[in-house]
Amino acid sequence: MRRSLAVVALASLVVASSLPMSSGQVSQPDIVQEHWYHSYATLTLDVNAWADEYPEIVDLVVAGQTELGRNLWVLRISDWSVETKPDGTEKELVYIDGGHHGNEHLGTELAFLTAEYYIEGWAEGDQSVIDVLSTTELHILIMLNADGNDFDTRWNINQVDLNRNYDHYWNTCPTTQPGSGAFSESETLANSIYMNTVVPDADLYVTMHTGVWIMLYPWGKWPEQPSDWELFHFIRDDVNSNISEIPIRNANQGLYPNCGTSRDYGYGVMGYPTFTFETDDEQFLLGTVEALSERLGEELDVMKYLIENVWYWRARLVVESLLVEDGIVHLSVSNLGRASTSNATLTYLAEDGITWFPSGSEPDKNSCDGSEMEFNYSSPGCGFGVNATNRTVATLDFGDAPISSGEGVFYLYYQKRVIDASTWVSEPVNDSMVTFESSSNRALSSPSVVLSIICVILSALIPRENEN
Repeated sequence: MRRSLAVVALASLVVASSLPMSSGQVSQPDIVQEHWYHSYATLTLDVNAWADEYPEIVDLVVAGQTELGRNLWVLRISDWSVETKPDGTEKELVYIDGGHHGNEHLGTELAFLTAEYYIEGWAEGDQSVIDVLSTTELHILIMLNADGNDFDTRWNINQVDLNRNYDHYWNTCPTTQPGSGAFSESETLANSIYMNTVVPDADLYVTMHTGVWIMLYPWGKWPEQPSDWELFHFIRDDVNSNISEIPIRNANQGLYPNCGTSRDYGYGVMGYPTFTFETDDEQFLLGTVEALSERLGEELDVMKYLIENVWYWRARLVVESLLVEDGIVHLSVSNLGRASTSNATLTYLAEDGITWFPSGSEPDKNSCDGSEMEFNYSSPGCGFGVNATNRTVATLDFGDAPISSGEGVFYLYYQKRVIDASTWVSEPVNDSMVTFESSSNRALSSPSVVLSIICVILSALIPRENEN
């Protein structure tokens, strides 16, 4: 752990200050960092020190304030010298928050250690970290309930359970202290605004807590498996086989029924793949020999796995071949991701800028309804679905769309995941995969057949000299 040390800063470690720190401050020293939970003041010291020391990869922003006016610090960590991945595509987005419950300190510390691993790994030249930061943006809100943290209480200052205050089936499960209404608290409202405005397309959301050693995926309200059960089960099996034996279960079955949580809001409203990461309830005690980084080492390994493999946590469709034949498109599509998609189709951007959807192969020619909002993906000739790590072949009827060689562009249009709230993406099809062929050309593709017909006709028309 890299920490600068200044004796004069130690007095501030027990002061719960809500004021922003100056650029000349020092961070928390090792001896305190590894054997003492963060207060709001010490967290403020640390995140500002990182931002000052590593501006190449750390962008520190404020997502809002607590009820007592303390800043909700968000560390944005990436290689900011490049805007995209090396192949020109957008970077992956990971959103992490900790500290919904002020007395669940190990969850807060796991969020901190995750940020620390990538910041200091980059500073030390760790190639695996450098590779991640060149392709991924990490957004980490370490301490959401700073007021409750410093009072060592589950609730915020209004005695509200912040993890029951989200607008997803709010107050519809047996619970305590959900607040006067969804997003009644400044902390949860700010968190939701950040989700919707800064990271709406995130491909991983992890919220960190303490209580039982378990990872929970949706739903909390229902015992049924979520729409993306295939994705969650893959992650469960892979983690349990190769990294950790931590239980990974549906939240309702693995813990107890719960509603209004950030996890289910993240999945059901935002469409993220989401986990609640619960560290166990063996609360860390002052003076223990074991350092926090060692205490949470296995949990950090799981987080590294989720982050380093984030590319896979959505459907990734790739066209292997696309044949156009008189308005009919025959295509072969592979899904390289580990999430399925049930709503997928092909669109065509014509030379005049108009986007065409398939019209369908039903007799009425309106079977698809031809619009984004009402499109019928299950109707013949309209759309298709692709399971995770699988392949499908589809035939789409574009009717009278002005499709011509070299004058327009095909796009794959589909949802990242099966969940209805999942984000839609539109990705251009590589021109090298597209082939044009007319039905008339296909009918005349055999010269031998054509010559035979001509010979028969000529033989009937030319008089035979020796007929008599």
